[in-house]
This record gives sequence, C-alpha cells and structure tokens, in this order.
Amino acid sequence: MSAAVAVLSKTSHLRRAYRVFSTYAASRLAPQIPDSPLHRPPIQSGFGSFTSLPRFLSTGTSTDSPSKETTTVSDDKGKQSEQGKSVRGGPISWLSFLLLIVTGAGVVFYYDQEKKRHIEEINTASTVVKQGPSAGKAAIGGPFNLVDDNGKSVTEKDFKGKWTLIYFGFTHCPDICPDELIKLAAAIDKIKAKAGLEIVPVFISVDPERDTVEQVHDYVKEFHPKLIGLTGDPEEIKKAARAYRVYYMKTEEEGSDYLVDHSIIMYLMDPNMEFVKFFGKNNDVDALTDGIINEIKQYKKAKA
Repeated sequence: MSAAVAVLSKTSHLRRAYRVFSTYAASRLAPQIPDSPLHRPPIQSGFGSFTSLPRFLSTGTSTDSPSKETTTVSDDKGKQSEQGKSVRGGPISWLSFLLLIVTGAGVVFYYDQEKKRHIEEINTASTVVKQGPSAGKAAIGGPFNLVDDNGKSVTEKDFKGKWTLIYFGFTHCPDICPDELIKLAAAIDKIKAKAGLEIVPVFISVDPERDTVEQVHDYVKEFHPKLIGLTGDPEEIKKAARAYRVYYMKTEEEGSDYLVDHSIIMYLMDPNMEFVKFFGKNNDVDALTDGIINEIKQYKKAKA
C-alpha cells in the first residue's frame, strides 16, 4: 500500500513538472504580443529560468533554502546587473569625446570670426566719410577774435563765403606741425588743380607767449603763400581752442624752452564757417584731397 502511494506521489510530481515545463516552453516559443495577456512573459520571481526547474522536482529538500541552481542564476543575474550598470555608468565613449572636441572647435572658430567681423566694422565706421548735411551739426567751431600774421584783427566772420581748412599748432614744434602743414599746403594745391576749388588754409597758434605776429608770419610763409597765421591774447586763444574742441598743454618746461602737446587735427569749415568734417594725422595728401572734394560735393548736392 505504501509502495503504491509512493508511486502515485512520484507520478503526481512528474505530471506537475511536465505541466510546468510545457507552460514554460510554450511561453518561450510563442510569439510575443505585448497587448495580449495570454502571451506575456512569465513572472521572473515565479520560475526564474529553465535551470531552476529541478527545484520543483525535488522532494527531499526544503523550499526555504535556495538550490544551487537558483543561487547560480542569482549570481548570473547579479553579474549581468553589475555589467549593465558598469556600461551605463562608465566614461563617455570616443564618439562622444570626438563630438565634444568638434563642437568646442566650432564655438571657438565662430567666436574668432565674430570678433574679427566686429573689429572690421569698428575700423570701417571710423574711416568712412560721413555724408550729407547732418555732418555739419557737430558742436565744433564758433566765434573768435584774433590777430593775423600781418597784425590785423580778424574774427570768424572774415572767413565767411569761403571754404576754410584750420589747423592748430605752434611755431616751435619740431616735427609734427611742419609735417601737417606741408601736407595741408600740398592738398589745397591738388584740390585746386583737380576740382577747381579754392580752400583757405589757416594756422592758429596755441603758444601765444612765444608766437608773436612776426614769428607767425615768418613761419607760415615757409609752407604756402596763402597760408594765414593767427595768434593773439592767451585768453582769446583759449576761447578759440575750446570752441574747436582742441586740447593743448605745455610739457617739459625748462624756462623759455618747452613743447606744447596738442590735438593733431584739421577742421574743414563751410562758407558759413560751420563745421563739416575733421581730418586726423592718418590721412595722407591724397586722402585729404579726396576727402575734402567729396565733402564739398555732398554739401553742394544737399543745398541744391
């Protein structure tokens, strides 16, 4: 009787194992359709993998202690989990590193190009001749009361009706003033020959203490016969320089021997003695000539 019961028990276990195996095999071989509950993969906590099936065939071990196969599966899962984690949390790939370098190089190149473009725009804006009557709106110029190199008292009204080019300097200047006055003299002659325009050149001293009428007269005639020299009372010179926004100051003073630091600018004034444009030291004879001619043409065009 006991032998029959044992046989029936083993047979029952074998049938159960067969059903488990059939269910497991069917779930693995059947096509996976996520939306159908009949084809969902078996719950991992119930069976694990096929290597854990002997656990259900065993009759002599307790279900509380995990089998060797189950432990092995758990170890395999742990290794797989650790391996997956190391892949996900590992350092960036070479492709990502290459993309980072390319992106950084692109940003640096773009910044460098934008910087060069910005510098070119600044340089262009500083050299472009402003056109139109709006250039005469600057608050440069004004009344003055000085003495010319012939001893005659003159004001700004004496220059009305003529185009005037004014330069501030001093007769004891060692190099800058002579260079600028030579350029000024050459430019007005070229303007006359090229466009038939008469320009009155004017030199105003910023060193009235040493630049007497006689000193100024001898000085200006060395550069051009039409160059008019102006000097006068120190206070009147200061007023004229302030009106034309001219900076000047004595430097390296040793008794009567000193230099005067001053602005190196030529001012083009229209027939109403209103400011049109200034020309700095960077303009050579040709640039000064063409610049003045263009300004006069634009002025006449705006007045027409």
